[in-house]
Amino acid sequence: MKVTAFWTALLALLILGLMLRVVVLRLTRRVGIGDGGDKELAKAIRVHGNAIETVPIALLLMAGYELGGGLPWLLHAGGAALLLGRLAHAFGLSRTSGTSPGRLLGSLAWAAVVVTMSVAILLQRLT
Repeated sequence: MKVTAFWTALLALLILGLMLRVVVLRLTRRVGIGDGGDKELAKAIRVHGNAIETVPIALLLMAGYELGGGLPWLLHAGGAALLLGRLAHAFGLSRTSGTSPGRLLGSLAWAAVVVTMSVAILLQRLT
């Protein structure tokens, strides 16, 4: 699973960076649990949480597709879309808690990867 492992490593580093941002804000704001009413910390927590909620299912689908002999180019396209989408989402949500193009792009990219990998796996199993 070379392709999925590659994208998993990059996305893990992104998630680590998002977590470290929360840690730094917690330390500087002296907030142990929750967000302490700090809007910037609340957004950072949500950015990290959203990545944790969405990235694993997409990577599991990519792994399943790759284990079934999936096309490397499609896996790389999915990994790139997922990474770029998560970056766009993190940027968009970090700037505003309202709607933003970055959040929309990130959500659409994630959904596209999930749908594409799900359909690809189902097609693998039918053939």
